Amino acid sequence: MRYLDRMQPLALVILRLVLGVIMIGHGWQKVNGHLHEFAGHVASLGLPAWLGYVSAFTEFGGGILLIAGLFTRCVAFAVLVDMIVAIARVHWKHGFMGNGGYEFPLALWAIAFALIFFGAGAISIDGIRGGGRGWSK
Repeated sequence: MRYLDRMQPLALVILRLVLGVIMIGHGWQKVNGHLHEFAGHVASLGLPAWLGYVSAFTEFGGGILLIAGLFTRCVAFAVLVDMIVAIARVHWKHGFMGNGGYEFPLALWAIAFALIFFGAGAISIDGIRGGGRGWSK
């Protein structure tokens, strides 16, 4: 069991990398020339258009920060909120599985949830700065 305990920092790196790469990919689609269209789409969902900009930059910039392990808990919280809105406003009507279903954003939500409570881990900028585990050091 000690071996598995020693591997926890690596597990947190993998969670951060997976969530970060996915967020960058989805955010890049929005910020790369389609930002105003995405804001319009968000407005069509009954939300303020400016939240589209917040969502796009949360995904793209937040993904970069997650990979680096910088401000991980704050970014993970922002991604968690982003996924709650995506599930509630876009994916829920398609059901759990299938085209447009909410199983994928729910999995991203779960990774973000775990990172909020576990932090970035020792292999991160947060870890080097002393904030990788616990709420403060």
